[in-house]
Formats: sequence, C-alpha cells, structure tokens
Amino acid sequence: MLKTLKFVSQVIWAVGMVLLGTAIGAIYGWHQHGWVGAVALGFVGLCVGAFLAASPMLVLQLLS
Repeated sequence: MLKTLKFVSQVIWAVGMVLLGTAIGAIYGWHQHGWVGAVALGFVGLCVGAFLAASPMLVLQLLS
C-alpha cells in the first residue's frame, strides 16, 4: 500500500512538473514571439520540467 502511494505521488509530481514547465514556456513564447516562440519555448519548458521532475529536492531547495 505504501509503495503504491509513493509511486503514484512520484508519477503525479513528474507529470505535473513537465506539464507546468511546458505550459509556462508555451504561454510566454506565444505572448512574446507568436506560435514559433510557443513551440520553441514550450520545448525548453519541457526540458526544464523534466529536469525538475527528476529531482524534487532541488525544487524544494530553490523555493526556500
């Protein structure tokens, strides 16, 4: 039960960080540079989100 809860929380964290990074990059890119910027910065946000999803402790250190 505890392993399942840990796994589910890790999956939710990873998906959430990747989606958040991609969305922020795409929205910023759309407002500043149009659809090309949305695609480019969305990809950058995807990479940053994947990096942050891999290490939750880094995110907590950056926030504190």
